[in-house]
Formats: sequence, structure tokens, C-alpha cells
Amino acid sequence: MENFDVIVVGGGPAGLSAAISAAKAGMKTIVIERGNYPGTKNVMGGILYTKPTNMVVPDFWKEAPIERPIIEQRIAMLSGDQCVMASHRDPAWTTEPNAHSVLRVKFDRWLSQQAEKAGVMIIPETIVEDLLYRGDQVAGVRTGRGEGDLGAKIVIIAEGVNNFLAVKAGLAKPLHPHNVAVAVKEIITLPKEKIEDRFCLEEGQGATIELYGDSTAGIMGTGFIYTNKESISIGVGTLLQPLIQQKWTPNDLLEHFKAKPYVKRLLQGGETKEYLAHLIPEGGYTNLPKLYRQGVMVVGDTAMLMNSLNREGSNLAMISGMSAGEVAAQAISAGDTSEQMLAAYERKLRDSFVLKDLHHYRHMSKFFENNPHMLKIYPEIINHAAGMYLTVDGVPKKQRQKEILRMAFKRRSIPGIMKDIYGAWRALL
Repeated sequence: MENFDVIVVGGGPAGLSAAISAAKAGMKTIVIERGNYPGTKNVMGGILYTKPTNMVVPDFWKEAPIERPIIEQRIAMLSGDQCVMASHRDPAWTTEPNAHSVLRVKFDRWLSQQAEKAGVMIIPETIVEDLLYRGDQVAGVRTGRGEGDLGAKIVIIAEGVNNFLAVKAGLAKPLHPHNVAVAVKEIITLPKEKIEDRFCLEEGQGATIELYGDSTAGIMGTGFIYTNKESISIGVGTLLQPLIQQKWTPNDLLEHFKAKPYVKRLLQGGETKEYLAHLIPEGGYTNLPKLYRQGVMVVGDTAMLMNSLNREGSNLAMISGMSAGEVAAQAISAGDTSEQMLAAYERKLRDSFVLKDLHHYRHMSKFFENNPHMLKIYPEIINHAAGMYLTVDGVPKKQRQKEILRMAFKRRSIPGIMKDIYGAWRALL
């Protein structure tokens, strides 16, 4: 049996970040990826944040296959065919990027090449079927290949949201519809000039739009639109359980979103080139698995590290992977891969923004899940109020303001509004 210092299961951003940090620390490291190459089995909305990625590969954005630096972020509330939108634009983000749009297949393949340059061995088209043990200590993996047992001092599980190995290791519970979301996305090609014209961008600049309310038919979730060089990424993501309960299919929900007048105009003349669907962890802080035990750690989506409220997942994955790789190298160098030694991994995450942010927003998902009207009634109120106020028909504005208040209180009573405000405030404490 061939032996390694570190075996990483999964070639997504979390796994590759773990492998790079371990290899740079002098560890003999291998990544086992079930796809034809890293990126083929990975899907995300398509936004990559600069500073966290820079920590893994310094100045990555100067050579990586990125699409556009995001200089504007818009947030919209949809109700029927109506739309109210707010945005923030900072042209300085062109030269000092905060985030980029990316296409995962291209980016992950490039990141795997950086791992290989650091000395990582990558084995594609291979499934890890189980973990190997020496007593209670994880000591390697069993693959589907002939003579496929590989030994390791530490195994890092980055298998994504489908957490089969993490469950076998006793670190996680099997997935349940209430703590995962489903996302579907299309890549629609458009000439770059049309993209820049429709999104009011200078050459090479990018924008994102997050749309709530009727973008997902009032189900807790969001619709999103991201600009690439010569295409648009468009999709929806919603909690799986209410989607099942309301008998929507993910594709029907995406078509519902694309049919909205505001969205339809942005896509006009485009051609769908790719269609992707996947699960997203939505358990949040209260459903984190155990992150480590003797000889093994979990990272990224496998560790349920997703901050959907702020559209952050890839950065949490990469920081968790980098932290796990560093701790693995320290433990191996010290000759101690015990559970007590690997506890440093969780401490690193708790000292970083990763678990601090997840802890801060730990009640938000449950709040929206228990108050489904929030994404139905309030987008209606906001859009109707905007339409009433902006209509000029001879009615005095003071009278119109009273009419808006009556309309709002008719749709949601004063006690109901106060209850919602208090509930949202409590969820953010």
C-alpha cells in the first residue's frame, strides 16, 4: 500500500486549497477526484472573492482564468412583473477587485495546476469508497481501483455536500431536505458588447444581481444573474424541503424566473450553452458536523460552511481547506495526529470570519423558514408602495402616503409588522 502524509478527497476549491497548503509545508500530498479532472463535478453561482483566494494563491487574479471584476452589486425585490432595486457601484473595484465572476470548470482546473506545481499528486476518475482505520485512527482510504488502498497520516474530506465519507467517519449526519438547498443555473452566451450595454458597464467590468421574492415564487431562496466575459450565469437557489412541498421542479422555477420582464430583457438574443444543477449546504452554524477526529478533518461544503445570506461559499471553502492543510502539516511534523492536536483546525476557523459570520447569522435561515410570508407579502408591499408613490395623478403626496400606509396595513397588520421586525432583529443578535 502506497503511503502519503495527506490524502485529500475531492478536487474542488476546499480540497485543492487544503492540498496546496499541505504541500507547501513539505507534506507528500495526493488529491483524489471523482471527475475527469477537477472542476467537472463542481458547480457554484460563479463569484470568487479576491482576498480569501489570494491567501491560497497570491495574486491569482493576474493569471487565473477569471471572467470579470465585479464593480457593481444590485439587490432587487420582485413581485409579479414589478421590481424595486438598490445597487452599489465602485469603479475602483476594477483595479482593486473585491470579487470576480468565474466559470468553475476553467478556474478549478487552473487551481489544480497550481496544486501540481506545489508538488501535489492528483488522481482523477477515482471514487473513494471508504476510510481505512488503525484502531480509532483514520489511516487512509479505499478507492474503487484495483489495489486501491492508500495510506495516510491525515485524511481531509472535501467531498462536497454529498457527505457519504463524513457520515461513515462519524462526523456528520445523513443529509435531510431541510438543511440543503437545490440550485439550478444556465450559462447563456451573449456578445460582450451587449452585456456591457445592458448592464451599463465599461469594457471588461462585471456586475451581479440578486433577486428576492417572486424570483423563487416566494419560496425561501434567491435568483441570481452574474456577468461573464461573453456569457451570463443565471440561476435560482431554494431550500429543498419547501420546493418539494409546493411541488415545484427546479427547472420550472428557473423558467419562472427567466420569464420575468426585467430578467427576460437582459437575456434577449442569448443562447443557452450549459445547464447545471446541484445541492448546497444550508444547515448553517446550528447544523455544523464535527469538524475533526483522529486522523481526519472535513472542509468546505462537507463541513456545511455556507453563508447564503451574504452569497459566500467558495471563500469559506478555500479558507477552511487552507486551515486544514496547515494544521495537518503541523500535526504530522509534531508526530501527533490525535483528536486533541487536530482541534487546532476548529480553533482557526473560530478565530476567523468563517465561523464568526456563520454564528452571527445562525438563526436567519430558521426565521425565514418559519415565516414564509416574508418573501411574499413584503415584496408586494414594497413594489406596490413604490408604484403608488411614483405615480403622478393629481393626488397630493400627503394623501398618497396615507393610502400607502393603509395598503401596507391591509396586507400585514400593525401587530404582524411589529412581530416581523422583532423576529428579524432577534435573528440577527
